[in-house]
Amino acid sequence: MSATALQVKTTQKPNSRLALEVAVPAERCQANYEAAVTRLSRTINLPGFRKGKVPRAVLLQQIGLVRIRATALESLVDAVWREVLEQESIEPLCEPELSGGFDALLESFQPGEALTLTLETDVTPTPKLKATKGLQAEAEVVTFDPSKVDELIEQSRKQLATLVPVESRPAALGDIAVVSFSGTYDDDGSAIEGGSSESMDVDLEDGQMIPGFVEGIIGMSLGSEKTVDCHFPDDYSKEDARGRKASFVINLKELKTRELPDLDDAFAQQSSDKATLEELRNDLEQRLQEDAKRRDRSNRHDALLEALTEQLEVDLPNTLVQQEIRNLVEQTASQFAQQGMDVKSMFTPELVRSLMESSRPEAEERLRRSLALTALAESEDLKIEESEISAKVKEVSRELSGERDIDQARLRQAVSDDLLKDKLLDWLEDNSTITEKVLESEAKTSKPSAKSKDSKTQSTKTKTNKAKTEKPASDQTKS
Repeated sequence: MSATALQVKTTQKPNSRLALEVAVPAERCQANYEAAVTRLSRTINLPGFRKGKVPRAVLLQQIGLVRIRATALESLVDAVWREVLEQESIEPLCEPELSGGFDALLESFQPGEALTLTLETDVTPTPKLKATKGLQAEAEVVTFDPSKVDELIEQSRKQLATLVPVESRPAALGDIAVVSFSGTYDDDGSAIEGGSSESMDVDLEDGQMIPGFVEGIIGMSLGSEKTVDCHFPDDYSKEDARGRKASFVINLKELKTRELPDLDDAFAQQSSDKATLEELRNDLEQRLQEDAKRRDRSNRHDALLEALTEQLEVDLPNTLVQQEIRNLVEQTASQFAQQGMDVKSMFTPELVRSLMESSRPEAEERLRRSLALTALAESEDLKIEESEISAKVKEVSRELSGERDIDQARLRQAVSDDLLKDKLLDWLEDNSTITEKVLESEAKTSKPSAKSKDSKTQSTKTKTNKAKTEKPASDQTKS
């Protein structure tokens, strides 16, 4: 080992962080100090001296020893960092952090004396799985519900309906009421912010408004006034209204009903690109079946990923977590921008900080799932052939033929990642046991549909084999 070689001691710290204690020889410190003096002498301008010809004593007096030592130390730390990375074969995720800070190190730095400094950085974690085969997962079943076809058709009929004024009868469920209203809270009599309107169309359907509002309008006669008792839900979007009782004075100004178009071929042509009602029904059925298959597969994959992640042993480096948080916030901003919102004025520094704090759990979960798949691919030696990637890239490129500025390298990487993820999840299905959750009410019928995971009426049907599971075919008053 040469006299100027660096001695490095590495210590693994929590959160995939590495501490590098570096012993810098005295000769190296002196050489950096002399180099700093030379650099500064070439750049400083002093009256009476040509540039680069300032005597050393004058230079030291004019610049000061502290500035020269600081310049030498900055150069030394940078050079040491680059050399240590190469010497120890380290791939950092971020710039190094000087333990104790620069100022403290500067106080101990003396030319001609050995120096010990500690640099810390995040490094790529090494994820490990306690188990890969025989995992137990529970997934909610999603199957095609034929009644959804009729629901979609009825929605289209409503959209194409003719609104006809009603004068001879009271308001009924299904009507459209034009009302004016003003609301106050029962507990203190204060006016509800945003809880009034001179004219608003209200669809008299269940769940359209806060509890009590629509029910109160039903039965009213045209031109009448009524005080309606309502109750804001406990999970209402506006925090100060949650759980509070309120009263609304409502005037029924107009009443309309929908005159629905006939269910015939003319309706099919008006509501879609299909020539007949039968073609429309067949198209909707096919799309709903495909959607049910996609959602069912997604549920199984989510359950498998959750089971796999439970087997993961890894320390998440803060650098990757922060990067994933930024990705989530940028996705949120992009979604708002696509909706026509002014993101620049909306995303204040306070909102960004709040979003970053609230996004951390999701960011960590996404990272853990990604690292779990990485560990699975490594453990089971699962890869995608280049020919598969090339074929898929060509297919996607044809679909994006009208798009501009496509980064082919990024496209290829995205395609490769997607193909590998699908392969890994399919492998998990082949080597895991999936328990399917279905509702008891659905188990007794031939028309099951997806329900909330929080339902208390769920029963389970377990597939005992470990083979691949079957794949079944005014805002204030609005709820």
